[in-house]
Amino acid sequence: MSLKCVLIGAGNLATHLGEELKCKGFQIVQVYSRTKESAQILANKVSASYTTDPKEITQLCEVFIVALKDDALSHILLEVNFANKLIIHCSGSLHISAINKFSENTGVIYPLQTFSKNRIVKFSEIPLYIEANSDKNLELVKFIADKLSDNVNSASSEDRLVLHIAAVFACNFVNHFYSLSESILEEKGFDFDILKPLIKETANKILSISPSDAQTGPAVRYDKSIIEKHLGILDENEKLSALYKAISESIFNFHQKTK
Repeated sequence: MSLKCVLIGAGNLATHLGEELKCKGFQIVQVYSRTKESAQILANKVSASYTTDPKEITQLCEVFIVALKDDALSHILLEVNFANKLIIHCSGSLHISAINKFSENTGVIYPLQTFSKNRIVKFSEIPLYIEANSDKNLELVKFIADKLSDNVNSASSEDRLVLHIAAVFACNFVNHFYSLSESILEEKGFDFDILKPLIKETANKILSISPSDAQTGPAVRYDKSIIEKHLGILDENEKLSALYKAISESIFNFHQKTK
């Protein structure tokens, strides 16, 4: 089965998804983005036409795949005539009911992964969490997902939100701490590269043992003298100092409960 798809969105996820769909034999007939440059770039990659006007999104397809920010999704979809064809959104935090008003046929494919346009990812290894508003639609959603990944799972909207929260802690928050570390080092003339062996070992370690068992550092044992020295260095940055205190307390309290 060679499905014709319209891709609504041209960001990080949409780019990876569009390229993978094309690679797996799906035909991307059109790409929508509100900016011409991003729409054109992705359309060229997947051999599709493009538009920046939601009202010009074609109906000559079987599936609409929506990879937009949650806040923008409803506003844009209101302007599209879906003719009751299948709409699939890719959000971890958006309930399937949010798109039910746009079509009688809806589904979800949520990739539990972080995406950047210029980073290659193995889509076949990405956990995909799927949902649909009927058994018939779930069959088609699963067909698409199975073509993309070897790790496809069913999840309700409520469970998907929990997965998304966990992913935010494990990925987005952790990466923010990398940014803060980089800023601290650069202020004193150090390069962020010196932390990469530490980062690599920390990540590798939790592949074989529980993150709770892998926790080290002054906060887990609440080594007050070290913590106070660190806070002395951070004293000029009130927000960073407060964050350091809050995370240190969180680590200590968490491990007290698990003893």
